[in-house]
Amino acid sequence: MATSAAEKTGFTTLAHPAPVPGETRAQLLANPGFGTLFTDHMVVIDWTEGEGWHNATIGPRQPISLDPAAAVLHYAQEIFEGMKAYRHPDGTTALFRPEANARRFNDSARRMAMPELPEELFLEAVRLLVETDGAWIPEMEGASLYLRPYMFASEAFLGVRPAKQYKFIVIASPAGNYFKSGAPAVSIWVSSDYTRAAPGGTGAAKCGGNYAASLVPQAEAIDRGHDQVVFLDAAERKWIEELGGMNLFFVFDDGTVLTPALTGTILPGITRHSLITLLREEGLNVEEGRYSLEQWREDATTGRLVECFACGTAAVVTAVGKVAGHDGEFTIGSGGPGQLTQKMKDRLTGIQRGLVPDTHGWVTKLG
Repeated sequence: MATSAAEKTGFTTLAHPAPVPGETRAQLLANPGFGTLFTDHMVVIDWTEGEGWHNATIGPRQPISLDPAAAVLHYAQEIFEGMKAYRHPDGTTALFRPEANARRFNDSARRMAMPELPEELFLEAVRLLVETDGAWIPEMEGASLYLRPYMFASEAFLGVRPAKQYKFIVIASPAGNYFKSGAPAVSIWVSSDYTRAAPGGTGAAKCGGNYAASLVPQAEAIDRGHDQVVFLDAAERKWIEELGGMNLFFVFDDGTVLTPALTGTILPGITRHSLITLLREEGLNVEEGRYSLEQWREDATTGRLVECFACGTAAVVTAVGKVAGHDGEFTIGSGGPGQLTQKMKDRLTGIQRGLVPDTHGWVTKLG
């Protein structure tokens, strides 16, 4: 029998000197928020040119020691993934399409000139952390354990070339509601002054630089009273691409659903791909193509566009109720969640949480 990459590498367990007491953890999980609370442990695996992946450990979550010349601090060789672990009604924990995260992680690695991580090693690292910190999964409705696998260049070197040393790390964060407003539908601001990605760039890779580029327009959106920012293409400044961290879907009155095509400037969302599959199972005609801001406004005004929703790992499915920009604003449908948006959210989250049959083999049970 072949030996897996995880078995070849082996994981060393490092004792935690002071894990959070159960009573304190329960108090923290009563209102976890999003992205500010972290579990006790983390996984770390090193990569060195000539040696490959080695020194795999699971131990206390703690600060990382970096040389001031670490390549990531100067040339931004860094990628990450976002995924969740769920508590199912039978008390088991589960992941949703973790193999897709592993594949996309390596797609990003190739684009950023970084070493690929064997998929089985990625999956084992995630599984170990979830099993170790499973008590951190919140019990409240809609909550989950958000997982952040990431890799960065750790070599101390100031020359411009791919680094020769990297660290792969997985941390976890109990997660509640993603949008602080808690509104049934979000309002988004059209960025006409900034773009997220350009043809030939890193738009399809899940790297930190893409998100850093979105922070100024995202702040502009929030300052104007909106929840998110939507980006147009860099070449013509007319075609809808994606939000700062979510893909978009448009639902028309003839039953057609459109989502911007993956042209290399848009992140290939796993939630996006899942929804395309589920929408087609509903008998709907799902198209992947181009959709302009001008057409978006016209279709919303005439009523041809009846619903619009954004999707991603963190917020799953979120209705878009209002769109605003320098040229004015418009409302989609009633301004709240439409029937199809709610139906697809319920179905997808139902599969993730073990409430709806998984006919695609998307759910991985961890026990």
